[in-house]
Amino acid sequence: MKARPAKKTFRTLSEPEMKRLAGWLMGVLLLLLVILALFPLLDRINPKHEVTTYSMNSYVQQTVYGKERELAASKAASAVQLLENRISWRVEGSDIQKLNEHAGQDWIRLSEETMELLALAQDVAGQSGGAFDVTIAPVSRLWDFDGARHEVPDADLLAEMTGNVDYRNLRLDPEQKTASLKYSRNAVDLGMVGKGAACDAAVKSYAAHKVSGAIIAVGSSVGVYGEKASGQPWNIAVYDPASEDTLGTLSLTSGFISTTDSGTNAFEENGIRYHAVLDPATGYPAESGLTSVTVVSTSGALSDALSAACFVLGLEDGLKLLEVYGAEGLFVDTSGTVTLTDGLKSAFTLTGKPYTIAP
Repeated sequence: MKARPAKKTFRTLSEPEMKRLAGWLMGVLLLLLVILALFPLLDRINPKHEVTTYSMNSYVQQTVYGKERELAASKAASAVQLLENRISWRVEGSDIQKLNEHAGQDWIRLSEETMELLALAQDVAGQSGGAFDVTIAPVSRLWDFDGARHEVPDADLLAEMTGNVDYRNLRLDPEQKTASLKYSRNAVDLGMVGKGAACDAAVKSYAAHKVSGAIIAVGSSVGVYGEKASGQPWNIAVYDPASEDTLGTLSLTSGFISTTDSGTNAFEENGIRYHAVLDPATGYPAESGLTSVTVVSTSGALSDALSAACFVLGLEDGLKLLEVYGAEGLFVDTSGTVTLTDGLKSAFTLTGKPYTIAP
């Protein structure tokens, strides 16, 4: 009996077959290259308008796509300036200046935008146990981190002014759209939510015009609207709190981002470094073991308020506060460890050294 020949499991391709296979692989490769090349090409086909203005004591940077991109950017810049004129205690005739001037006296009628910001601030103040408090003005004016004079205030005066800080002394009547400060030495400073609120105002302007996508940065707050022509996420740099380098990049398709860190407006005196994130309970820069907090939320003002509150609270309590509002966060501590909430773990790319991401 003849043995059955072994079954062939492979065969050698002929030269024409090899050529066809090589041609097919080359076609697939070219298709992939064309698809990758289309992403930046799509952004070029859909022109963008870039403009930088100055408001809120910060540069306001916009990149806007769409048919009415220039008009939308102009309207957004105007909206940011209008907001500053309403909520800055430094602006003559602003809502906040009038509120502070009538502290301990009258209830003052305010604009709807100002009332909404104050209500949000009071909510975060209550949820954070006062770690965030817009009645910090008597103390923040003493430090004057935005000014030219960088020096530690007198300890006795600072203690006295800290006694005037208590968010419960700010009273709101939403129905009448009025507010009041209980005592004459109370004062409000909305600087901790102003830049985030400016991003909210800009995004509303984008939505009112024919804009396909836009991104705005006001100081350390960023807002995104729509999408790039390529459909790719917006890549937003998160800066190293200890230098001017980049800590990493967040890739987002929507939302608002605000960062509070110990590197902004800091100064050194007698070998001690003082940063501008004040603890309402002490009147001094917060010592929570953190150097930076970045918060992602559906509201710019909320992301701004939460980043400041979390910085003062510290990592553990800060994470609990973010859960209350359904927000995401990135915390950097003094040891160089980066802690991310679950929603940001796949969106953040760490580039800064010698930082490490917590397990």
